[in-house]
Amino acid sequence: MNVETFLELDKFCANYANKLSDVLGSSDWSGVAQLGKDMRECWLAGRQVFFCGNGGSAGNAIHLANDFLYGIAKRTGGGLKVQALSANPAVMTCLANDVSYDCIYSEQLAVLAESGDLLIVLSGSGNSPNIIR
Repeated sequence: MNVETFLELDKFCANYANKLSDVLGSSDWSGVAQLGKDMRECWLAGRQVFFCGNGGSAGNAIHLANDFLYGIAKRTGGGLKVQALSANPAVMTCLANDVSYDCIYSEQLAVLAESGDLLIVLSGSGNSPNIIR
């Protein structure tokens, strides 16, 4: 990498960081605070939290479920009752094949979810039929 390319990359990264900082600083975080309260309530009440998403969001859902299962309590049995609906490819492909891809999450919730549980959907577009359903 020559010096000019490095300087251009350095400037690009600095500009990106500044734009990101501006967006984060001007965002309304009240929804995130409410989500945290809702998740804490589920944890204390022993209710479940479900995560789902498509593509990279499916991977993020699995990662978040992993973190909340154990990471919040750091003791055996103290974590949040959490499931990533995208974690079982056998279930997802069965439902996609036998019912419809649009139902891969709603069919799981019909069996697993109870009143008072929380569903967190991760989506870049917000308009995927299986997420909306």
